[in-house]
Amino acid sequence: QVQLVESGGGLVQPGGSLRLSCVASGSIFSINAMGWYRQAPGKEREWVATSSGGSTKYADSVKGRFTISRDNAKSTIYLQMNTLKPEDTAVYYCNLKGNSWKGEYLEVWGQGTLVTVSS
Repeated sequence: QVQLVESGGGLVQPGGSLRLSCVASGSIFSINAMGWYRQAPGKEREWVATSSGGSTKYADSVKGRFTISRDNAKSTIYLQMNTLKPEDTAVYYCNLKGNSWKGEYLEVWGQGTLVTVSS
């Protein structure tokens, strides 16, 4: 069974930076994509960024400020967040989409890490 564990959240002032990490453990046949989502208080979960097949994509709200990267040797993805704004405050979730050894589609979520941007 695949598990994702996020870390790196915390309190930061507007304009500051944080780097989130997500470590994957367990056995999986293939990973199609890994990414980050977030859910602000009182709002629905929204997509932030994806890393897939060597390419990356970002939501317009974070483009130019956030960078997603992967270290396949460490089974880890990162989200470098710069120039943070109060509206970036949310619980950030790591997401993995792939296939099991049985050929079944898998989608796995981490437990989330809280990012608070406030002075």
